[in-house]
Amino acid sequence: MHGAWHGSWCWEGLTSVLHTDGWTTRTVDLPSAGAQAGVRDDAHVVLQELARIDGPVVVVAHSYGGVPVTQAVAGATDVSHIVYLAAYQLDVGESLLSHHGAPTPAEPDGFQPVPEHPVPLFYADAPAADAEAAAGRLVPQSTRSFSDTLTAAGWHTVPSTYVVCEQDQALPPGDQEQLAARSGSVHRLASGHSPFLSMPGEFAALLAKIASEAAG
Repeated sequence: MHGAWHGSWCWEGLTSVLHTDGWTTRTVDLPSAGAQAGVRDDAHVVLQELARIDGPVVVVAHSYGGVPVTQAVAGATDVSHIVYLAAYQLDVGESLLSHHGAPTPAEPDGFQPVPEHPVPLFYADAPAADAEAAAGRLVPQSTRSFSDTLTAAGWHTVPSTYVVCEQDQALPPGDQEQLAARSGSVHRLASGHSPFLSMPGEFAALLAKIASEAAG
């Protein structure tokens, strides 16, 4: 599941590699990117998609996408593994804002605008043309999605792996390491925030390794 301000389009390069390698993939557009929707709305969409798939399923969550995935997987029956990619692996009662020690907005409605300089923030190590194209597709993110708290956390019952992006400018690696302590295993990539754009081949190989190990 994609992160804030993004859409399922961000996975296109990665899924192309995975398909070539024989993997079946599905992507989902989270409604909080571009619409007045919160974590539970996003989680509902994730659950709907999971219900259409004959398991077992490995769910990959990037950045903010970790929040609704964590909520959704708690109610799913066919998820064998969660991969948190530079993602918010939160616990019950936590929100993205509370994780950073930020207060809940007095007015939860509205949107968080696209960051002013998205290319160095999200795509610093991606090819320049790809980075600019991706930045041009970003949309405002629902404020509510950042302040909604989790009521369930699927990683307590479903095995998880955390992938730390060591050159990340959006979610600092030190912060990722703290979140990764909640996962059963940890891998690291020498990438910025979006390895699906900057190193799709290497990231696809890592996902294949994780999925194969999860299958036993």
